[in-house]
Amino acid sequence: MSEVQRIDLNSDLGESYGQWTLGDDDAILALVSSANVACGFHAGSPDVILATVRAAAARGVAVGAHVSYPDLVGFGRRNMDLSHDELMADVIYQIGALQGMAAAAGTRVRYVKPHGALYNTIAHNEQQGRAVIAAIKAVDPSLVLMGLAGSRILSLAAEQGLRTVAEAFADRAYHSDGTLVSRREAGAVLHDPQQVAQRMLHMIRGGGILSVEGEFTALKADSICVHGDSPAAIEMARHTRQLLTAHGIEIAPFTEAV
Repeated sequence: MSEVQRIDLNSDLGESYGQWTLGDDDAILALVSSANVACGFHAGSPDVILATVRAAAARGVAVGAHVSYPDLVGFGRRNMDLSHDELMADVIYQIGALQGMAAAAGTRVRYVKPHGALYNTIAHNEQQGRAVIAAIKAVDPSLVLMGLAGSRILSLAAEQGLRTVAEAFADRAYHSDGTLVSRREAGAVLHDPQQVAQRMLHMIRGGGILSVEGEFTALKADSICVHGDSPAAIEMARHTRQLLTAHGIEIAPFTEAV
């Protein structure tokens, strides 16, 4: 396969809430090219969201809406059986809130990335996937949908006229079918910065990764996520950026290419 010369590096940011701090957004903004900013439904108070968007704009980092189920207590990681109209309205509400913050910060929302349980559910649940797609199209059809590489939601969104970007997770383990290992299982989250960086280089250059079943799993992505709430997030992002750059791979927002 041909070598990739550019890839996006993203992280979930703006997830602190008032006096409660989660992650080091300022540090990771110096390393990533796209910021998935919480919209208040799973995390992020208004003051935190605005500060995060301002910081991203100041660094030239692309801003995306990190939309979620309405689940502050569960950090958006609990499944919810919502109707099409209810979920669509929830997503519209969150995108609109972040668009207001972005306008105040002198930037704009470029893409939408569902969070947590919603992200995993729409990867295979067409009903909820269609609700998210409908919400994006209702607000701004030029917004890009970021989703799990190889999942049905990306092809479904493309069929509905949305631009999409495939995402891989640097710090998450995969099954051989391309799905993520549940956070409830041991080994689901990786913590070694050097291991994380090497597997992302192997994904780009070799076209896949090693699954927890020990099988080579094809994986092609345009964006790599390092979770900002991981204890080693900064080191993982730094190692990944340095290793990829050393191999001639430019880190840049995917929005420059789509």
